Amino acid sequence: MFRILESQAPAKQNATTTIATLSGRLQSATLLEDRRAAILGLRSFSKVYPASVASGALKSLISSLKEDAEDVDTAKVILETLLMLFNPDESSPEASDDIALWLADEFTQRQDNITLLLDLLDTHDFYSRLYSLQLISAISTARPERTQDCVFTAPLGVSRLVAVLDDKREAVRSEGLLLLTALTPLSPEFQKLVAFENAFDRIFGIISAEGSLTHGGIVVQDCLSLLANLLRLNVSNQSYFRETGGVKKLAILLNEALREQDLPKGIADWARPQRDKNLWGLLAVLRLFLLQGGIGTQANQSSFWQHGVLTHVLDIAFHDSIDMTIRAEALVTCADLIRGNSRLQEGFAQRSVVSIREIAPESQVNGHSQINAPPKVNVIQGLLDLALTSLPIHAFDVRISAFECIKAYLYNHAPIRMHFLQHAIEGHTSRDEVDNILTILIGDTEGGHGADPYRPWIASVILFHLLYESFDAKNLAMKVSEGDAESGEEVVTCIQTLSGSLIYGIRRGIDERIAIGYLMVLCGWMYEDHDAVNDFLGEGSSVQSLVQLLTQNNHQQVLVPGLCAFLLGIVYEFSTRDSPISRATLHQILTTRLGREQYVDKITKLREHPMVRDFEVLSQRLDSSQAGGLPEVYFDRTFVDFLKDNFSRFTRAIDRAPGIEVPVIANGIHKGISRELVDSLEAQVVDRTLAVQNFESDILTLERKLGQEQADHRKAKESATIELSRIKSVNTALQKHHEEDLQRVLKENQLTRNETEKAHDAIVKSLKAELHKLREDGETAAARIRARTEAEHDDLQATIHRLESELEKSSKDHVQDLETAHEDYSGKLSALESRVQRAEDKAKDADMRVDSVRVALDEKENVRKLVQGELDDLLMVLGDLEEKRAGDRKRLKSLGEQVSDGEDEDEDDDGGGFKESADLD
Repeated sequence: MFRILESQAPAKQNATTTIATLSGRLQSATLLEDRRAAILGLRSFSKVYPASVASGALKSLISSLKEDAEDVDTAKVILETLLMLFNPDESSPEASDDIALWLADEFTQRQDNITLLLDLLDTHDFYSRLYSLQLISAISTARPERTQDCVFTAPLGVSRLVAVLDDKREAVRSEGLLLLTALTPLSPEFQKLVAFENAFDRIFGIISAEGSLTHGGIVVQDCLSLLANLLRLNVSNQSYFRETGGVKKLAILLNEALREQDLPKGIADWARPQRDKNLWGLLAVLRLFLLQGGIGTQANQSSFWQHGVLTHVLDIAFHDSIDMTIRAEALVTCADLIRGNSRLQEGFAQRSVVSIREIAPESQVNGHSQINAPPKVNVIQGLLDLALTSLPIHAFDVRISAFECIKAYLYNHAPIRMHFLQHAIEGHTSRDEVDNILTILIGDTEGGHGADPYRPWIASVILFHLLYESFDAKNLAMKVSEGDAESGEEVVTCIQTLSGSLIYGIRRGIDERIAIGYLMVLCGWMYEDHDAVNDFLGEGSSVQSLVQLLTQNNHQQVLVPGLCAFLLGIVYEFSTRDSPISRATLHQILTTRLGREQYVDKITKLREHPMVRDFEVLSQRLDSSQAGGLPEVYFDRTFVDFLKDNFSRFTRAIDRAPGIEVPVIANGIHKGISRELVDSLEAQVVDRTLAVQNFESDILTLERKLGQEQADHRKAKESATIELSRIKSVNTALQKHHEEDLQRVLKENQLTRNETEKAHDAIVKSLKAELHKLREDGETAAARIRARTEAEHDDLQATIHRLESELEKSSKDHVQDLETAHEDYSGKLSALESRVQRAEDKAKDADMRVDSVRVALDEKENVRKLVQGELDDLLMVLGDLEEKRAGDRKRLKSLGEQVSDGEDEDEDDDGGGFKESADLD
């Protein structure tokens, strides 16, 4: 019986067949209930068989989601199925990372698929909004750039995502926050669009609702991550953030965190870790605004200063109850906030902070002890206390960060550096400062600094930054010395003390960090400074000791020997022939006792050491230390850049001949020249001296020639006097003849002028009479013709009127009479027209006669002008003669001759007569 039933039972189906059946049913079903049942079946296989379900039913699931999106239950099941496909069981035989990529490609290759998921955000259903956000996040994880492009181009895509932040349901809001955080790191345009959807205010609203930095949980941390994504390297968003009051809100958050910390109960221990994470995230956001060299960095620094952000950050940095990591980050933020801004650097030095050395005093109030406010010190002194005080190893990051803040205070501000160095020198001289960099470096002449090598190391790096590329600071530091000459003590300069401490410490085996600190200071000090090099060479044993240390060096050590060789290269490069150890002697010591190959090898190994080669990628914090050891921090960033920039130069320095000195320009003063050039210039001076002597002998010769020429000139002057007297006699004779010629010409001119005037007057009178007669005849003839013409015209008008009246009377007569009358009228009209034509011809003849008379008058006028021109020529000849005569008189007067008064009077008379004749014209 059972066998019969078993044989009639349907065949068993495997998972693949069932998935194919359900996929077909989903594709062909027309009723909503059928499609939902098929989807429920596929959902049960999605975790275990994601590849089979995705290959057979993915497109059907997306199509069903489009059709049934309004049905909440169906949409929920579809979204759950799709999410299971992205997150299958790890034990599934079909589990693979390629499935997620394939699913993401299917969604992102069609814009409407992403738009469909964004449309679900417009519904108020909890699961539709949550699952659609999770699904977009899964797609973004697999294909971030494509998903970002689809959301960016979708209608109101970014607006819908940002609006999710206003959802009161924490799960939906948090999912939207995570999705925006995942989409915003890559595209600046996407970041701008999110920011302009009022994202900043919404983020601060969430932070406030979650309990701010102190009580906020992971959601606040996510908000800060999204805020960092929107602001990182985006100048436009940073400017928008400042303009919309974001900086003020950051200051409020910092102030609230400090106020909560200062409460009597403080913050619970369980809340501290998350509070520290939130505070660290906010400080990281602040640093995004303060990138060195950024376009908007100056404006951001000023805005932070204006809203009191620096004050709050400083309070965090010097708050002893806050974790060391947060304090270190706060100090680095302070450094970024003032670096490169001279106004803020100067204002920063006026701040006060809590002292870490002095304990707050206690006072008795009503029998109870009360701790007063802790004493405060200047911020620079507080930073020096933090950096130079020997603190426990776990406070190393705070020390380094305080040191970075001091460097930022000194950065690119020469007056501050000089003031700082001057204060350090005064403190060292008075011996009243514990944490004085010069006292730390110079005061310990034995070269030992206890168990804290970073105290002298930090002091060395600070001094390096004070002296580096500042000739004024180097000259000021050169004045520091040890010993009193008046008391008979030997005076040792600062450079010699530092070099002596270095050599003594290396021989005693001090920590190499201390030796590296000394070497950094000496390299930076003597670079491009001949005076400093000469000071160093003033202690002759220093070079010998360094060379001896290099030749006896253990090959396992690289850093200190390499820096010693580098220092010797600087000393040789900037030494001179006049140095205490001459340049030639120094070159001989380096090439014979040390050897070129060993010198180059030491510097090359230093450059290739990981601490130098990989400095930019190595951690300069406490986490770089090995278990139980000190942090692996040996160099300063500025010194490493200096070393790498000059590596090739000082590697080849030993190959430069001793006779060639390197020129240096310090504050506009040219120092150091080639000795060969000096010798050639001296030879040129000798040549110029000989040339001057030759010129002086030539001058004497020329003076003798000048005396001879002066004597010849006197002789020539006497002969000129004789010649002048002869010229005077000749001129007298010429003057007499000139007067006779002048009188004769004047008489002839007067006669010619009188005759011309008479002839001209007669011609003018005759022409005027003839013209008057012609005008009268013309006017008479014209009047007669005009009267005759008018009479004829009147007769014609009368005839015409008569004929017209007769025509009107005879209009009823026979046609023949009309034609006859018309012919008579035409004949008379023709006769009248001919008479009028003759009258017009006569008038034209009269006009022509008048024109001919006018032409005759013009000819007469031309004749008159011609005669007048000849007369003017004669007057010009007379004027030339007068000028010549006046010139002769002036020459005679200039030669010393006297001209008689009679001649002057004659000249005046002649001139007067000439003027009269000109007036008559």
